This record gives sequence, structure tokens and C-alpha cells, in this order.
Amino acid sequence: MSEQGAVVYAEDSALAASQALAQRLGWPLLAFQELSAESPQAFFLCYRDACLKLLDKQTLKKGGLAVDVDPRPGEQHSYPAPKKDLLAQAIGKKTKTVIDATTGWSQDSLALFRMGYEVQCIERSPVMAELIKDGFQRLAQKDWMQNRQLQPPELMVGNAIELLGGLSQAPDCIYLDPMFPPKRKQTAATRKSMAILREILGDDLDRADLFQAAWQAAGKRVVVKSPDYAEPLGGKPSENYQGKLLRYDVYLK
Repeated sequence: MSEQGAVVYAEDSALAASQALAQRLGWPLLAFQELSAESPQAFFLCYRDACLKLLDKQTLKKGGLAVDVDPRPGEQHSYPAPKKDLLAQAIGKKTKTVIDATTGWSQDSLALFRMGYEVQCIERSPVMAELIKDGFQRLAQKDWMQNRQLQPPELMVGNAIELLGGLSQAPDCIYLDPMFPPKRKQTAATRKSMAILREILGDDLDRADLFQAAWQAAGKRVVVKSPDYAEPLGGKPSENYQGKLLRYDVYLK
């Protein structure tokens, strides 16, 4: 995707941050008025609505995707949030430290963080990493974060297989949500975010190697989130938690 993107700025107040972002990614920097339907780039990053957003040509003038740091619908706003849902059951109530090795849009990482787990994140895409960093910076400014003197999750950028192999301390749990080939229609909102993520990352063809790296590096368990039609990534799991369209396979050490 590195050849497909550009950083766009609409206001001079965002110029310095946009220049730095473009330099980090090696992307061209364009003024908003320079864009047209014939622009060769497929994706754009732009500081808009007080956050960094990922845009395509359909959302250039309005909209875009950003890392959402607020609780998802149905989640409690208290901290720590109750460890009641399927994700929490899979991670384990006695677990303290979790590494999300496939962070993506960070929604599971942030849900775990709000439950009180100590979360570290790994993301291999430099583009997604920039969006995550922006989200975590916004998270740090939340009143509930500052009142409790909490720090956002640590983000490590790079190949998770290599990073997991170099950990100095084993986390209780390593969480994997690899990209599986799609087989079902999704909602419009999910389809948009997942389609763009898939375009950036592609399917995780190395997910079997990633599981092995996670198994070697985890202290107590590896949890794999997968669509319900997919074969278990690590063979028969110790236990699993089934949702409507997905499941969590738990591998206990």
C-alpha cells in the first residue's frame, strides 16, 4: 500500500503534523485542493475532526475511519469494565498481562485495556500503526485516564513473529486475531473497515507461523479469534467460546 497512499492536509494548522507524517511513511504530501478523481492514490491519511483518519476517494470530503477509543455499544463505561463477555472468558479472569499480536483497528486491545488487563500491542503495518498511535494519544487525554493516572497500551511496530521471539518476559496471554479469507457478507460499516484493513495487510498467510511464535512466547495461554467457519489455527484447542459468527479458541500451556 505504500505506493498507493498520500497524506492530505486541508488547513495550515495541520501542515506541520502532516509533513512529519508524510516523512515517516514516505508518502507524498498533498493539499486538499490538489486532489481530484484522477489522483493515482487509493488511500489518504488526513488530520480531521480532531483525529487522524484513513480515507478513500468516497470519503475524501467527509467521513473516514479512525481508531475509536470509546467503549463499544453495550459495554459499560466503568473502569475496570466487568470481565463477562466471551473475549474476557477466553483471555481468563486470572490473566494479568496480554499481548495483542494482531492489533488492527485496536478494538479488542482497547476492550481488554478497559477491563483492567495490562495490554501491549503489536502492529506490522506502518499505516495502521500511525492510526493506532493517534488513537492512543486521544485515549490518554480522556478524563477517566488522567484521573486514574493510566497510560495507554504500549505499541510495538513490526513483524509479530520476530517481536514475540525477542520478548524479555513472557506475557500471561498472547491474543491473535489473524486475517482469514472472507466467506460471508458483512455489515456496511464492518465491510468498509475490514476491506480497507485487508487492502493494507492482505490475508495473514503466515498465521500458522504466528501461532507457533505465540505458543513459544506465551506464559500461560494463546487465544485465537477466528470466524466460525475456519479450522482451528493450532489444532484442537483446550477450550473454545462460541459466538454467533466467531469463536475464541484457547490453547493452555
